[in-house]
Amino acid sequence: MQPDHLQLWENCRQFFRENVPPQQFATWFEPITSVRLENGELFLQVPSPFFVEQLEERYPQLITAALRKVYGPGVKLNYYFYQVKNEPDTGVSIRSSEYSPVIRDTTLPAANPFAEPDNKPFNSQLNAKYNFENYCAGSSNAIARTIAESIANDPSNKTFNPLFIFGPTGVGKTHLIQAVGNRIKERNPRARVLYVTARFFQSQFTAANHKGQINNFFHFYHSIDTLIMDDVQDLGTGNKADTQNTFFHIFNQLHQNNRQIILSSDCAPSEMDGFEARLLSRFKWGVSAALEKPDMQLRRDVLMHKAKQDGLDLPADVVDYIAENITDSLRELEGVVASLVAHAAVLNREISLDLARPIVANSIRRNRSQVNFEMVTAAVSEYFKLQPDVLFTKSRKREISDARQVLMYLAKKMAGMSLKSIGTKIGRTHATVHYACQALEERMSLDKELRDAIDAINRSIIG
Repeated sequence: MQPDHLQLWENCRQFFRENVPPQQFATWFEPITSVRLENGELFLQVPSPFFVEQLEERYPQLITAALRKVYGPGVKLNYYFYQVKNEPDTGVSIRSSEYSPVIRDTTLPAANPFAEPDNKPFNSQLNAKYNFENYCAGSSNAIARTIAESIANDPSNKTFNPLFIFGPTGVGKTHLIQAVGNRIKERNPRARVLYVTARFFQSQFTAANHKGQINNFFHFYHSIDTLIMDDVQDLGTGNKADTQNTFFHIFNQLHQNNRQIILSSDCAPSEMDGFEARLLSRFKWGVSAALEKPDMQLRRDVLMHKAKQDGLDLPADVVDYIAENITDSLRELEGVVASLVAHAAVLNREISLDLARPIVANSIRRNRSQVNFEMVTAAVSEYFKLQPDVLFTKSRKREISDARQVLMYLAKKMAGMSLKSIGTKIGRTHATVHYACQALEERMSLDKELRDAIDAINRSIIG
């Protein structure tokens, strides 16, 4: 009597178990089940198309060897995988001894066995303070706000999918994209809306990979109705090919199933470095909307709104003075109001122009309009006792590399330069500059000597 297909597949599994570490077996081979074997074709069931691609990339030779050993050299291999929703299954094929045709069979159950129960508590990671009611409108954000509110009011309309919001730091990207999520949740509390930063997504992926839970990670994201990812440009920095590949498949699956995707970045998709072309093309599928630096009227409105929230009565001359001097970031405007409240309370003084002047000077990047790249370069070179020209070379000497990172960091922080502009000046990519600034910030949190150096260079520039 010939062994049945289940026994044959168990023989295959034993071969895999003997040839890969236990964690890899549990992750990539244990979830596979045999559906049937007929006419020299083996039909296996797997969790997802991502799963198939990973098998093909990681273990093609091992799979071929196992199939030839157990089934003989002529077997053709086909895979079933599940969709997230109750939709027909789709088959795909990978290499075994030879290629097999794509198959389609609707006789298998289509429910997703990895989907979480609808009644399970779900944390959307949204901040309730970010809503449309307290989002000040102006000419700099009119288009983006209109599109965002359209999505929030009618999530079933996928005209703007994905929505890609971009603009410099502090112009309200995080507020706007979370406002969409909060309104969707208000109108449908059962909606699975998730807000994550790109760096948190990366951390989740790394942890799941380390614990052998990639499939759980993948299927969790497949279950999301509206995915909101902030600072997506961070996926392009460092060695993050695996993360990008995973996000690519999650993006495709969500988009295919008419789930809403909302992304934010500090630059437009066309200006992003460090990304695979296929992922950038997905970012451009829907609509991109820019948030510009706030105009004078919007800056006034933000100040008045913040003051009203804090129970302040800001004199008109104070509002105008702050709005005229802080021009780039709405976040900095709110910070100045908070500082005014604190100083007025501690000093027991009325809010006035005299009180506001030193606070504005200390709260924003002081004299930023007068600080330029050349000034920063000169100060960094003098501190590290290097010739300015060596900072622009490709030298990897520690003292030069450190000085170069400090230059990039201070050009961004003190001169207010964009990452792209800094990269152009020193012959590096946008992604390299972004990574250098992040790396320096992480080092500063642990290295007092480095913090002291940054402070000293700061003082030498602004006096």
